[in-house]
Amino acid sequence: MSTNAPTRTAPVASGGTAAPADPNEILSRWNRRALLGLQDLSAEEIRTLLALASSFADVSERSVKKVPALRGRVVANLFFEDSTRTRLSFTLAAQRLSADVIDLTESGSSVSKGETIADTVRNVEAMGVDALVIRHKAAGAALVAAKAVKCAVINAGDGKHEHPTQGLLDIYTLIESRAHAKPADPFDLRGVRVAIVGDIVSSRVARSNIAGLTKLGAQVICVGPPTLAPRSLEALGCQIEHDLDAVLPHVDAINMLRIQFERHASAEEGRASHKSSSNAFPSLREYTQGFALTRERAARLKPSTIVMHPGPMNRGIEIAGDVADGEKSVIFRQVTNGLPVRMAALFACVSAEERGRTTI
Repeated sequence: MSTNAPTRTAPVASGGTAAPADPNEILSRWNRRALLGLQDLSAEEIRTLLALASSFADVSERSVKKVPALRGRVVANLFFEDSTRTRLSFTLAAQRLSADVIDLTESGSSVSKGETIADTVRNVEAMGVDALVIRHKAAGAALVAAKAVKCAVINAGDGKHEHPTQGLLDIYTLIESRAHAKPADPFDLRGVRVAIVGDIVSSRVARSNIAGLTKLGAQVICVGPPTLAPRSLEALGCQIEHDLDAVLPHVDAINMLRIQFERHASAEEGRASHKSSSNAFPSLREYTQGFALTRERAARLKPSTIVMHPGPMNRGIEIAGDVADGEKSVIFRQVTNGLPVRMAALFACVSAEERGRTTI
């Protein structure tokens, strides 16, 4: 399959900043019809997706923001959990590849009537769909779907498991921020330290970031109260710390996570009373005192350190508003970079399926 996308100087292309990124050549290194998580990928597969994303990065800057890479293909967004940013990002990514897009939510689907995920995705595939983008509150839902169908499947977040395209766009943004240093290999993150701060135990974003960053050589330090960042998470390959102030001066990027009230018991009661009824921490006030990225804390970061957040942000809880909007922040750049990353994921998996690759 030819993309008809232009060859360009890719800021994160494998082999250096001046390496041309030919999407068709890059695709020869990808053989999966499903992207379910970064824990299952090799470092080379992660590099391949990042390089492919780089080849699509300038599409958003064109007067006509489309390439015909998936013309005639159909992408179905199956979002069984609330989402705004991720769903819109996948929709735009598919449209910029010239695919047709259909949307299905749980409230408007047979899943709300008791139909299984497997039967739902089989019915959607039977309508001639080429790719399924699935978001679900249950960990493993995307894997169930991928085993039930033969078309491409992209995990857009499943429970507390993974959110692979968010992990990829975070890594892409980190690599982009280092481009001015012109590293010989922009994908080599050895010596780079990244702090992930907040509700680590509930975060699929954290799991994808840990997997992707460590496979590229970075050191990941997860920070939070012991209830939200337990030592058991070190099994994922990260370092666990409970003192944010001690970590701040030593990292190259800091990724702030929101507290996922919806994944803790009695979330609404906890939010209303400004206490965590799941006993994760005594109160939101004490949480922000210990783990929020305030203006004072941001001043302790190295001048080159970037501030990230996967969204949605709770300003004034995990991050101060002036820090989120400050010169170190790349938060809205992350949103921008989500488009080429998701274009890459869709194109790679659909192309692999067309070449008869069945690996998931």
